[in-house]
Amino acid sequence: MTEKHRIAVVQAGSTLFDTPATLDRMAAHVDTIRAQQVELAVFPEAYVGGYPKGLDFGARVGSRTPAGRDDFARYWQSAIEVPGPEVTRMAEMAASANATLVVGVIERAGSTLYCTALTFGPDGTLLARHRKLMPTASERLIWGQGDGSTLQVADTPIGKVAAAICWENYMPALRQHYYAGGVEYYCAPTVDDRDIWQTTMRHIAYEGRCFVLSACQYMTRADAPADYDCIQGNDPATVLIRGGSVIMGPMGDVLAGPVDGAEAVLVADIDPIDIVRGRYDLDVSGHYARPDVFTLAVDTRARSAVTTRTTDQGDE
Repeated sequence: MTEKHRIAVVQAGSTLFDTPATLDRMAAHVDTIRAQQVELAVFPEAYVGGYPKGLDFGARVGSRTPAGRDDFARYWQSAIEVPGPEVTRMAEMAASANATLVVGVIERAGSTLYCTALTFGPDGTLLARHRKLMPTASERLIWGQGDGSTLQVADTPIGKVAAAICWENYMPALRQHYYAGGVEYYCAPTVDDRDIWQTTMRHIAYEGRCFVLSACQYMTRADAPADYDCIQGNDPATVLIRGGSVIMGPMGDVLAGPVDGAEAVLVADIDPIDIVRGRYDLDVSGHYARPDVFTLAVDTRARSAVTTRTTDQGDE
């Protein structure tokens, strides 16, 4: 017999450009997690720092506008540093709930922003920081690219946890890297609210024979300031991101969700031995792999724009 666990995804939106208010909202959801004795919970992509859906940041091919630069400056100010006071507060939330938390944030490093997922252990320790490898489409204008040094699989009290953000989940090599790392709880924070996303999550669960937790934002126009120049209009009731969060089991079975059109905390009670049952006939990094035919090289070194070398004695 194995010990069963309770896992959850939180479907919630940011208060855009107001990170303290977003953290207050997060704290309320963590209270719910604590009350339900959840051991692992996932928050959406860009939850802390915000996903500025509909903004173009004044960019056209060959030109940028002063107003767009102002939008970026405001967005940059909403981002957080790692480590930093906001990270400390999230760590305290994890410890207060005695739960592992995976949280999507916008990380500020100098003048560059990254779409990042932070994994906190139940004692508040920051176990992993994953920067999105490939921002999609216009996201490349406002976010930098992560490197292989943040492709981490974290050991937690309930098992191995990894995070892949939104369309990173369409990168087969990234998935295979996590499978080879023994991921048991595959976390997919996202803002993709289309129906086809459910198909993707179900496929990954069945392919990796792991639990998949996908948390999507639910965000309305009311979550953004009055001067938010949104292409969807200015009606406060307008839904910008509709949700669709879900929890999948290792055989591709839906354990919770999807939920559309509301904030929600989705909970599932799971038995980790189901992973072993699933991998009995399909272990893509074990008996179902063909290393004699296929190989994958992953560079997990940190990359820097500038590398400083000192002259050793005897060098000219």
